[in-house]
Amino acid sequence: MGTHHGRELWRRPVLRAPSRFAATILALTCGLATTGCGGGTTAGPTATTGAVGVVIPKTTPFWRAYNAAVPPQAKAHGVKMLPSVNSESDIHKQISDIHTLLVQQVKGLVVGPLDSAAIRPGLRAAGQAGVPVVAVDVAPDSGKVAMVVRADNRAFGRKACQYLGDTVKTGKVVQIQGGLASVNGRDRTRSFLACMAKHYPRIKVLNISADWQAGKAAVGLDSLYKANPDIKGIYLQAGGDYLVPALSILQRNHALFPVGDPRHITIVANDGIPQELDAIRKGKIDATVSQPIDLYAKYAMSYIKKAMEGQKFAPGPTDHGSTIVRLPSGLLEDQLPAPVVTKRNVNDPSLWGNRV
Repeated sequence: MGTHHGRELWRRPVLRAPSRFAATILALTCGLATTGCGGGTTAGPTATTGAVGVVIPKTTPFWRAYNAAVPPQAKAHGVKMLPSVNSESDIHKQISDIHTLLVQQVKGLVVGPLDSAAIRPGLRAAGQAGVPVVAVDVAPDSGKVAMVVRADNRAFGRKACQYLGDTVKTGKVVQIQGGLASVNGRDRTRSFLACMAKHYPRIKVLNISADWQAGKAAVGLDSLYKANPDIKGIYLQAGGDYLVPALSILQRNHALFPVGDPRHITIVANDGIPQELDAIRKGKIDATVSQPIDLYAKYAMSYIKKAMEGQKFAPGPTDHGSTIVRLPSGLLEDQLPAPVVTKRNVNDPSLWGNRV
């Protein structure tokens, strides 16, 4: 998840948000007549001749890498894809983006939800239009999607806890949280805290609520460090958002020392972006949990194609080394593996961060 809001060349903002009237007419029309409103899960095999709309939630290194990976995967799976649209960290724009794509009569949607609860109106509109949706990276709290393509975010928090706990052993560590309106932020936070409480009772966790925003992370860490200059570790719930501000604040406070120096503050991140891998090589941070952005793109395209053909999915092991689970919301989620990256394996060519 990220925070850079500048316009990117890849965004190609060629689509205009429809009027509220147009979106309402679309919803009413599709609610009254199920024909001509897109290819839902009951559509025949010819549904894949329709276009798929891809909604990118924001501009960060993580999402730029995903956006670059999607077109080749769409081509490989025989999916016709419209130019992706970027919601620019604005949930209202994201809902408008979905309505825009529905007005253009897309037959499938691949969406990275900004907010697990607030995405529901967009999912409802897609459902009324008979258009299947695959959610990527963030699971909706409710609504209808064919599949959530995501890594196990509880495992992210647990793996970060284990690395910091085994390294620090005792003292204070900081958790820079993601947005708690997102299931990702909640899962990482809860599992990190539960793991620390259970296995590392001599470690005190100090939390910074940063809401996936670099500015909030910087202000929070600066204030917290000044009050607690004895912190021994930091967990960055999103390296794409927090890596640069965290390192900058430590440097400004004369607290950025390389791995191996007794004054070094152990840092574990999430994402696996190239900048994190470089920071591991340079000894600035210790580890990251790599989100498989390449697999997000690959299986998002695979699932949306199958959903457009009317295929159904069920919990259980997959043929690609992951497991489909049923979430408490009732939605299905393909939980893709996410490896821990340290100096030992940072140059592994299979890591997506080494291939972009």
